[in-house]
Amino acid sequence: MSDLPQSDVSRPSKLPTANLLPHGAAPLAIEQTSAEYLEAVEEDWNKRVDVEIETLADGMVDLVNLASINNKDKFKIAQETFQAQFRAESMIRAANSLLSIVHSMKLQLLLSDEAQIVERRDAELATTLQEKEESKAKVAELLSRLLK
Repeated sequence: MSDLPQSDVSRPSKLPTANLLPHGAAPLAIEQTSAEYLEAVEEDWNKRVDVEIETLADGMVDLVNLASINNKDKFKIAQETFQAQFRAESMIRAANSLLSIVHSMKLQLLLSDEAQIVERRDAELATTLQEKEESKAKVAELLSRLLK
């Protein structure tokens, strides 16, 4: 009666580890300087802007090509109308994406300005604290000479 009941249910002894990175994604580099980080962000924005500008340019070329009307039947005209609407919507999405990139760049610049202000303030605070300690040591030395 002292035997525990046996079961074929697996009982994990520990929780599985979680991996929040997308499959195949490289882990984030922790040893990245701020200059390297800013260069990476700038490169990412440049790629996004290039893709959206290319989408807009291709869309304009396609719209111009679709605009010609040369002895086309109604079906062909309707088909090209649909293609033109689709291309125009694609261009609108690209333009909105460009606007969001510009807004995020402005926000990033504002936040980096705030971060620089905080860094300067912290650096000035550290310098002031160091000067305070040096002054304390100097006063203590002068006081000990006076009291001898």
